[in-house]
Amino acid sequence: MTKHREEAEGAEEAAVRVRGLEKRYGDRVILDGIDLDIARGETYALLGPNGAGKSTTIEILEGLRRPGRGEVRVLGEEPLAAGRAWRSRIGIVSQGTDDLGPFTPRELIGHFGALYEHPRSTDEVLSLVGLTEHAGRRATKLSGGQRRRLDVALGIVGRPELLFLDEPTTGFDPEARRQFWTMLEGLTGEGTAILLTTHYLDEAAHLADRVGVLTGGRIAAEAPPALLGGADARVPSVRWRDEAGAIREEKTTEPAAFVARLAAAAGGEPRDLEVRRPSLEEIYLGFIHEDAGPGEDSGSGSRSLAGEASMEGAVR
Repeated sequence: MTKHREEAEGAEEAAVRVRGLEKRYGDRVILDGIDLDIARGETYALLGPNGAGKSTTIEILEGLRRPGRGEVRVLGEEPLAAGRAWRSRIGIVSQGTDDLGPFTPRELIGHFGALYEHPRSTDEVLSLVGLTEHAGRRATKLSGGQRRRLDVALGIVGRPELLFLDEPTTGFDPEARRQFWTMLEGLTGEGTAILLTTHYLDEAAHLADRVGVLTGGRIAAEAPPALLGGADARVPSVRWRDEAGAIREEKTTEPAAFVARLAAAAGGEPRDLEVRRPSLEEIYLGFIHEDAGPGEDSGSGSRSLAGEASMEGAVR
């Protein structure tokens, strides 16, 4: 099999395949040649500071922005050239929330669902996002967290093969976030690929099969959450208080042996002894620039692209 044919088949099989993606605004470089692959059924968390280009990347993949240079294939097609059939295969939950008008969650979900060939039932979607008790309340009367759940509902009603989630749990309380994670795990179990951005590192660690750190226009690191940064970034630290009362800290690949030597030298366990490994957040912060740029452009609201028709007059 030729290399060209292997690459073509790989693009068809992947949910997302990006090679050498660049984007500039005047002299400002937003994306400086990134490569990205997301398999079908995989959850990929794209991490980075504000201004790193996460939303720009996602909007290019959604067909809402034009790339500068590079190859972009989403579900086997070029987003800007793809038709409505392709658009019905993706779901979008952007950072902002659309003005959904004087409609209830039940009405909105039912309307958007009717635009798809094999949608989830309205009751199923309401249950998945935890809005069953609020199904008849006007969207304008929902709390911020409830409106965010409605955003997610409109993103999943069409059973998307690829779901874009741009900071989806902003405004969720801890219990709602856990329920949302469980729902996403069910979607990936059905084969849905998910591209997630989040500032909650515990969320990325819990949900993602792989994480990528976008900074300086490039993906600086990419790996499963437990392996990000490699072994050198995960060396444990031993902290203790010495006889003079000062806090001491030592990094070591053999923490148990080091603690044993400390205890032997001190005639017992040192005070305030703590052994810990770097968290995903600490490793992530090691990759990003301290002088992060201004906030990046964000999308508006949640929708599935097949549901672009106006709601006006559609719900009676």
